[in-house]
Amino acid sequence: MGRWGLTAPSEWNISGEPCSGVASDNSDWDNYPKDPAIKCDCSSNDNTICHIIKLRVRKLNVVGRIPAELQNLTFLQDLGLGFNPLSGQLPKELGNLTNLLSLGISLDNFTGELPEELGNLTKLEQLYIDSSGFSGPFPSTISKLKNLKKASDNEFTGKLPDYLGSLTELEDLVLRNCRISENLETVDFSKFAALTMLFLGNNSLIGTLPDVISSSLKVMNLVANNIVLGSTKNSDISTRGSDNTIYEADATNLGDASYYVTDQIRWGVSNVGYFYQATDRMDIIYSSEHFQTAVDSKLFETARMSPSSLRYYGLGLENGNYTVMLQFAEFAFPDTQTWLSLGRRIFDIYVQGALKEKNFDIRKTAGGKSFTAINRTYTATVLKNFLEIHLFWAGKGTSGIPTQGYYGPMISALSVTPSKQTCYINFNVGYIGSNFTPTVRNGVPKKGSKAGEIAGILTGASVLGLAGLFGIFMWIKKRRTMAKQKEELYNLVGRPDVFSNSELKLATDNFNSQNIIGEGGYGPVYKVVYFPQLSDLGKLPDGRVIAVKQLSESSHQGKSQFVTEVATISAVQHRNLVKLHGCCIDSNTPLLVYEYLENGSLDQAIFGHSSLNLDWAMRFEIILGIARGLSYLHEESSVCIVHRDIKASNILLDTDLIPKISDFGLAKLYDEKQTHVSTGIAGTFGYLAPEYAMRGHLTQKADVFAFGVVMLETVAGRSNTNNSLEESKINLLEWAWDQYEKEQALRILDPNLKGFNKDEAFRVIRVALHCTQGSPHQRPPMSKVVAMLTGEVEVPKVVTKPSYITEWQMMDGNRSYVTSSYSGSTTHEFGRQNEIEPLQQSPPIIKAGR
Repeated sequence: MGRWGLTAPSEWNISGEPCSGVASDNSDWDNYPKDPAIKCDCSSNDNTICHIIKLRVRKLNVVGRIPAELQNLTFLQDLGLGFNPLSGQLPKELGNLTNLLSLGISLDNFTGELPEELGNLTKLEQLYIDSSGFSGPFPSTISKLKNLKKASDNEFTGKLPDYLGSLTELEDLVLRNCRISENLETVDFSKFAALTMLFLGNNSLIGTLPDVISSSLKVMNLVANNIVLGSTKNSDISTRGSDNTIYEADATNLGDASYYVTDQIRWGVSNVGYFYQATDRMDIIYSSEHFQTAVDSKLFETARMSPSSLRYYGLGLENGNYTVMLQFAEFAFPDTQTWLSLGRRIFDIYVQGALKEKNFDIRKTAGGKSFTAINRTYTATVLKNFLEIHLFWAGKGTSGIPTQGYYGPMISALSVTPSKQTCYINFNVGYIGSNFTPTVRNGVPKKGSKAGEIAGILTGASVLGLAGLFGIFMWIKKRRTMAKQKEELYNLVGRPDVFSNSELKLATDNFNSQNIIGEGGYGPVYKVVYFPQLSDLGKLPDGRVIAVKQLSESSHQGKSQFVTEVATISAVQHRNLVKLHGCCIDSNTPLLVYEYLENGSLDQAIFGHSSLNLDWAMRFEIILGIARGLSYLHEESSVCIVHRDIKASNILLDTDLIPKISDFGLAKLYDEKQTHVSTGIAGTFGYLAPEYAMRGHLTQKADVFAFGVVMLETVAGRSNTNNSLEESKINLLEWAWDQYEKEQALRILDPNLKGFNKDEAFRVIRVALHCTQGSPHQRPPMSKVVAMLTGEVEVPKVVTKPSYITEWQMMDGNRSYVTSSYSGSTTHEFGRQNEIEPLQQSPPIIKAGR
């Protein structure tokens, strides 16, 4: 730990003894929320000697090499060092850890080949080395790892070694995105008797997939290879219809507002809605009944349900005409009495946005029978390599309180096939020509002017010709740029809806200024007042009100950055993040389409003119929700994101007062292999961490600092700076520390709070002060912040006031070098405090909120 500059958490380093506290108790290792972490076994020598058996140092930006001293932990069973910028070669001394059962070093920055000494780890069951920088093939000594159950790597080269088949315990083999060149017909898959998961996508594999790979195989991904499917009938991977169509499995349970893309990247599925009084979170239902009229009965043994809106997306399709077949069978209603008492399942069906079935009733269409298969066939035209099928429940059919499983869309299988009679070729002929016909005024030219007129005509024609050619060139260049940007967007996996400029012009009443609800980092934000082909104002087909964010021409963010933001936002979906519905890039100013959150921003709710009257319980849940959203951005999302502009006006509240982090205009992708990002300052005074304001040193801890300020604002019911107050209270952070040192921290609470949990309030204030420590290393990661807020982890004692506050107090009383034009002034987000443009040089010390 000392080599890496880490300090042992107090929970397992009691009185200087590492093997104490949670390190030696019965707490759950897998669900322990902290890093670093150790686990000890103190049973040796009549419980007098302790040995470290588990060590985890993940996602802590640990820099350097693995110290050789690690080989002394010979009792180690579990070693996790992933998600750090560790470098150098993997020490061969790791081969001395012969008791090791699990080794995880994914997403590090090692070099060279794997050492042969890894073959000494004969007890090893799990090996995770994805994206760790290693080169070359696996060493042959890996064949000694007879107990290996899980192996994962994406930098392996060469061929699949023969000895993999001798690893008879192997259950999960993941070698995707490698450089494997292999003919699958030469691989004896029969040796992989225990294999349940096989991922070999994005390699250079060829040949025909064998009929039988493993009887226990459940999940397989061979996407992006040159492989011909054999006649495998492994139903856990896919279901084959009677017409030899392979149906890819759709067995993932979705959340209240979530989506996923299948491993083959052929289909995307999204679900919106929550089953009222749901007894479980299952949206896949099963039946073992025999289905009438079903040629392929197996297709109807499962069905996906949704309480509101269910969408399927066909991805990467060639443009042309397709036949869409949807297959249904009602089996949630087992008998007539239940059917009559609960109502009917009625929903609408849209294909490519066109209404195909209004008030579709599965059971009625099947002649009033359950367990009877029916299908619906439609034609659809794909123009942008993308197909959408939307099943939407509009609230009809259920007269009583809706019960889980007895209302909303339900579907068993679907298929999309090219129309057999149609040949289609994308062939666009563009003809651009110019026909200059010079004209002169009527009458006889004056003597001597003919040569001049001819010269003038020729000159004019030349100028017009050059101008025309230049215009054509610029037009073609613009078209190509736009086509490239659209291609980038359409290639996004799980991409959002793409709106046309004409749709959004109608929706915003031609971007009428009266519909502006605020000004964000991209420019004005409009609330939709009309949408084409709809009778309801301000609604999308599935009942959503939307906010359209228009990229202003004066914005520093161009279209390429716009596409980057779309990719970023599309990749992250969370309950506490503002949902991106779609975008538009065919207008002069690109547009983003967000969910509209009618309760506005947090700054309006706590120190604006809102009538929400937030009590303590509401404020605490808002704080906790923001923390969870940031924890997702920093530590759980597939891409690690630093927001850079966390503030009260960038937190929006939905109808249930659930907080959602907005405005990713300043978000910057953060490379986990770097300790920080050196960047121009971009943020808002009052929320800037000292290291970011002074040196442009950006890490996740800058967001943690800003969140600490937002926490204090939320509990105090005021902005971080208020020049109308007495001198000692102008700066909220300074005042909070003053009251904390006087053991009167609760005095900073909003006087409008009539009742609150004092212990909980004091804990929130302590967490906020912990988040706003001067050194980023002293601030906790957001996952720990969540644990501290919920009481799962004790809040460490805040020892001293940060030095930057002491420096403020030692200054000559100069509180005016930052103007008050932004102090506490906000508008709805879509309304904001004044923002800082990127600085060309490091500024002097900037007081938070001054």
